[in-house]
Amino acid sequence: MTTATTRPGDRQVSPVFVGILAVTAVTGWATWTGYAEQPGVAVFLFVTAAWIVSLCLHEYAHARTALHSGDITVGAKGYLTLNPLKYTHALLSIVLPVLFVILGGIGLPGGAVFIERNRIRGRWRHSLISAAGPLTNVLFAAVCTAPFWLDALDGVPADFRFALAFLALLQVTAAILNFLPVPGLDGYGVLEPWLSYKVRRQVEPFAPFGLLFVFAVLWLPSVNGVFFDVVDAVLRALDVDTFSQYCGDARYRFWQESPAICSFGS
Repeated sequence: MTTATTRPGDRQVSPVFVGILAVTAVTGWATWTGYAEQPGVAVFLFVTAAWIVSLCLHEYAHARTALHSGDITVGAKGYLTLNPLKYTHALLSIVLPVLFVILGGIGLPGGAVFIERNRIRGRWRHSLISAAGPLTNVLFAAVCTAPFWLDALDGVPADFRFALAFLALLQVTAAILNFLPVPGLDGYGVLEPWLSYKVRRQVEPFAPFGLLFVFAVLWLPSVNGVFFDVVDAVLRALDVDTFSQYCGDARYRFWQESPAICSFGS
């Protein structure tokens, strides 16, 4: 089975993604050094850019796994370039997830790359393609939390620590939400190959509304509270303290007055 794309340019990293990485690096440096006149703006730009990087890697993981599973069309579609503008719907893939971070501090799953599933044989391959995206969020969360559980934060500026904690929170929320067995989300994609044809046909009409359903349920205070209790428990298990999570969220919203306790933590 051929797993290579036909054009060398299909795998070249997009300048758009390189630009997003550059913004992440520069604003991360500004957050670390305190060079920025407004630290909150630096934290906002750093977390937002890093979040977009994780979204690109999420979709890249889907596409790359699909490529090696038999869908050789993903290269021609631009999915291997890490360019977010190549996704099936840039609004759903990038703009909407960023908007939810700004409004609610939730790493909401974005849109998707289009995989030609008819080219892929074997249920395990289909499941792995779906799982590859959220597993990338798990890996990203591990990187963000590593300084916490490795006890390597001595001398790390508070604003940078807060930003890492908030970014880790986004990755954990994204991983949990993506793994939900809801039609339209990756969690259902993992299970779908193992369901009967009849069940798949019955569920198929609801797939476009899965993300909206999750969004609506999360607005219920009781569900929202339980969800963030789970997220907090995961982060605390990784030694990311609630204070850093809280102040990271507060610093991110630079347009609001930051609690005095977070300034004291700096």
